[in-house]
Amino acid sequence: MKKKVCVIGMGYVGFPLLCAIAKSDLYEVIGFDIDKEKIEIINKGESPVDDKVAQQDIKEINIKATSDVSKLENADFVLICVPTPVKDDKIPDLSPVKSATNMILPYMKKGQVIILESTVNPGICEEEILPILEKSSLKVGVDFDLAHCPERINPGDEKWNVYNIPRNVGSTSKDGTKIVADFYRSFITAEINEMNSLKAAEATKIVENTFRDINIAYVNELAKSFDVMGIDIIEVIKGASSKPFAFMAHYPSCGVGGHCIPVDPYYLIEKAKKSGFNHKFLQIAREINNSMPHYTVKKLMTGLNDLEKSVKGTNIGILGLSYKANVGDLRESPSLEIIKELKRLGANLFVCDPYVDKFDVNLCSVDEVISNCDAVILATNHTDFLDINDWGKVKLIIDGKNMYDRDTIVNKEIIYKGIGR
Repeated sequence: MKKKVCVIGMGYVGFPLLCAIAKSDLYEVIGFDIDKEKIEIINKGESPVDDKVAQQDIKEINIKATSDVSKLENADFVLICVPTPVKDDKIPDLSPVKSATNMILPYMKKGQVIILESTVNPGICEEEILPILEKSSLKVGVDFDLAHCPERINPGDEKWNVYNIPRNVGSTSKDGTKIVADFYRSFITAEINEMNSLKAAEATKIVENTFRDINIAYVNELAKSFDVMGIDIIEVIKGASSKPFAFMAHYPSCGVGGHCIPVDPYYLIEKAKKSGFNHKFLQIAREINNSMPHYTVKKLMTGLNDLEKSVKGTNIGILGLSYKANVGDLRESPSLEIIKELKRLGANLFVCDPYVDKFDVNLCSVDEVISNCDAVILATNHTDFLDINDWGKVKLIIDGKNMYDRDTIVNKEIIYKGIGR
């Protein structure tokens, strides 16, 4: 008889994972989510997320999804893949994880393995999740195992996906770690690294994304500095990248988005604070990256001054809503902050994103943007925006992703302002 696997959370992490497990044909699988709209989409044989691999996988398999929590009964493996956001005050919000854990509690059984994939700070599994599970009267390491395998998903990536990205696994016992590692090895081809502890596994994801946040903050601050000194940061990064060792190129932009990089550092900052340590460096990096949407608007205001215009009452186009190229993911997108500030300043906004179906302002086409707007902010480097040759009435371009060739824009008698250019 096949072992039963239940994946809780049918988002960018959980749904591709569910498909990968089902595709192995080794398990009885079921997906769970409280969002009934997602469940209906899945049960129609469609993907609820913009993931090309998952969209192809679901055509080849037959999977079931449900909002009925009783379907968790008799699950041998339960995987928690729910969001772990931060609150407005940047304090980690663990309520989705705790809620999912409480759902599992009535359906726990001996021999069960519970795996958290949601990103958390070190210690959460043992300090927050385990006390909930032990209300079952079952003993961890004896009757059940609790493990962490932090998700690694890069939406829109043509190369890396749920099957080929290496994973880290840690559990409450060495035997449990081996069981979980072998479980993942049964449906993905990537290397599975067995960690010595739950805390070490939890820390890996935080470290990965905080590393990126710090390096992006570094080049964002350089961009501001080089703007003042009249140095093109893209030329400098290209030159520095010619060194064949000890340098990794990161690039400035109008801001940092997505569910990981702008969120995960706060988990480490808060955990360290509770442990008596102050992460000054990480906090500064967050401040710098959070400042970039405002900095982009300031560049717009400077350019409009050159045109003897103000933001108020001016038609301004926003090219791109999502946080990264060629996906429709709005999570923590800097474009949202740019739009919020421009609304406050009284701009007439024309917003375009071919990957987003609905938004709280009317969406328009590229043609509508360039035929109506005096200024444009490129906020997302979608390939759809790369080949714009006729800029219509546009006289100012703020290149928030440094995607365009500056000389080409200037030769069209359009003011060009990049980030650090």
